[in-house]
Amino acid sequence: MKFYCFIQARYSSKRLRGKVLKKIGRLTLLEILIRRLKKSKKISKIVVLTSSTNSDQKIVSFCKKKKIHFFCGSLNNVFLRFKSAIKKYKPEKVIRISADSPLMDWRLIDKMILFSNNKKSFDLISNIKYRTFPKGQSVEIINPKIFNLSSKILSKNQKEHVTKYFYLKDEYKIFNFRQKKKYDNYNLCVDKNDDYHFISRLIKKKGIFATWKNYVKK
Repeated sequence: MKFYCFIQARYSSKRLRGKVLKKIGRLTLLEILIRRLKKSKKISKIVVLTSSTNSDQKIVSFCKKKKIHFFCGSLNNVFLRFKSAIKKYKPEKVIRISADSPLMDWRLIDKMILFSNNKKSFDLISNIKYRTFPKGQSVEIINPKIFNLSSKILSKNQKEHVTKYFYLKDEYKIFNFRQKKKYDNYNLCVDKNDDYHFISRLIKKKGIFATWKNYVKK
């Protein structure tokens, strides 16, 4: 089965502009994330989903230079961006990851893919509906068929937050992936400048290929 990982990325982040291309050592945050994802044994293809606006051309140029698959779509209607990318690539399943999660653990993704194999009729496998993993380890595995609906019925907020609509509707089969111990108070996501410096220190101390549990250990 083809599991395509779609990385949601934009340059014009409100709190930390251009964060996905900020460097830690010689590597950008986006590059660190992709290097980690390439360790997966289950992901068939990795595609960066950005917008066609001028501000995101820096991401496009970076992807071209590094020979990374990319797709350009709507800036604010991210739902439509995903729907258009699905139409182009025709994945059997979509893994949605945010580019501000450079330490996303490919081992967790592979476990969730294995979990999804036992949930044949699922619409969405999520570890964020009831969060037990740190921020920055958010994964959604999506049946692309649910993107058949028109984005015209969505609110502005639902267009921006790709899967929000599905969580509100009982008709969709959503399975939550969780663990016994809760780590939801930890943050491995880069949202602000302080987060960037924190992640920089973590990487310098533990490298770019540690497990997420190792990153949250003191």
